[in-house]
Amino acid sequence: MRQPFPPGFLWGCATSAYQIEGSPLADGAGVSNWHRFVRTPGRVHGGETGDVACDHYRRMKDDVALMRELGLKAYRFSIAWNRVLPDGRGRVNAAGLGFYERLVDELLAAGIQPMVTLHHWDLPAALDDRGGWLSPDMPDWFADYAQICFKALDDRVPLWVTLNEPWVVADGGFMHGVLAPGHKSAFEAAIVAHRLMQSHAKGVQAYRAVTRNSGRHKIGLVVNIEPKHLPPDASEADRHAARLADAYMNRQYLDPARLGSYPDELREVFGEAWPDWPAAEVEALQQPVDFLGLNYYTRAVVRHDVKAWPVPAAPQRQPGAIHTEMGWEVHPQSLADTLVWMHERYGGLPLYVTENGAAFYDPPSSIGGRIDDPLRVHYLRSHIAAVQDAMARGADMRGYFAWSLFDNLEWALGFAKRFGLVHVDFQTQQRTPKASARYYARVIASHGAQLD
Repeated sequence: MRQPFPPGFLWGCATSAYQIEGSPLADGAGVSNWHRFVRTPGRVHGGETGDVACDHYRRMKDDVALMRELGLKAYRFSIAWNRVLPDGRGRVNAAGLGFYERLVDELLAAGIQPMVTLHHWDLPAALDDRGGWLSPDMPDWFADYAQICFKALDDRVPLWVTLNEPWVVADGGFMHGVLAPGHKSAFEAAIVAHRLMQSHAKGVQAYRAVTRNSGRHKIGLVVNIEPKHLPPDASEADRHAARLADAYMNRQYLDPARLGSYPDELREVFGEAWPDWPAAEVEALQQPVDFLGLNYYTRAVVRHDVKAWPVPAAPQRQPGAIHTEMGWEVHPQSLADTLVWMHERYGGLPLYVTENGAAFYDPPSSIGGRIDDPLRVHYLRSHIAAVQDAMARGADMRGYFAWSLFDNLEWALGFAKRFGLVHVDFQTQQRTPKASARYYARVIASHGAQLD
């Protein structure tokens, strides 16, 4: 007998604004950094853009009806900052904010609890032009934006997320240049990481000020964790590389947010690019949050590799394992282990799995009107079981959000990879729930009692 899921455990799906909404400039919205990035030649697979994506901005009511049909109890989505504040600050665009007010109302009418992410990688281009995440003013800009959203929606939104995966913003956008805004500088990445955490802290403070710490609703931080494992014959160099990789990816953001300090290993990772931040400034990053969210997809078995940058650790493909279309190993045990690690290291906070899913090849929807995706069903089954294992080991689990509700724009990969439980024909915008969506609906209906 497996441990039952607790009463009130949330079963949901997750998306993000730029990946699904389309109509990026509609109703007075400003330009985002991603709207510009996708138009830079060579940056995105096939030159594809989010101009239409899943057309969710125009099809929102029908999409919420589909969520209700699948039995979702919660829906995690992000707000496009540039819709609310076209210039990044100052003037509020009532039409843009109104879209999210209508979305929240539609969700609540369908019995679906909203979880709102304030920043999921898309930044107003007007702020990018003023330095963006490199600017010392950015934390205050973020807090002002957050406060506008809180005042408009907190009476109806019980769960808020400040930032989604700050590591990806800094690493992909500023260290390696593969994501917006496309920079490649260790010096910039180190600064951006700190500005992100300052923005998170300021956002939490703004939330407490708006809600007067009523305790009714909650705010937290979402991070992506990829456990760094070692091969059986690991050398000392391998072990050292794994420690650096773990600090850089898995502790760089949680440690300051929860412990008020950065991992010591970051000085070696960044070298001369690592700033000597004042101790009081780092301690101020530790603001009281109500929960942590984990985005988990895979683990990495690493070896020392001097060619890897900025960490001398290279992942090793594991023979005999199932791998997704992204090349990621399917390893549910690492999800359970990571949840327990977060529980033990960061103070036993309530935890949500805020993203978990897989890209696999899906046959066209025209074949028999049905889409069977057995590998995705297996992925969901084994990872939900891993959440149960983590609960049995003491983790305070509050919810599970599958990534993603829809096939969507997979950032720089365009539409080449499909993570959705619901297939989207990007030519006709027809939605077709896959076998994985029907499976997940049965899991939800049984409150996780039936995983087979």
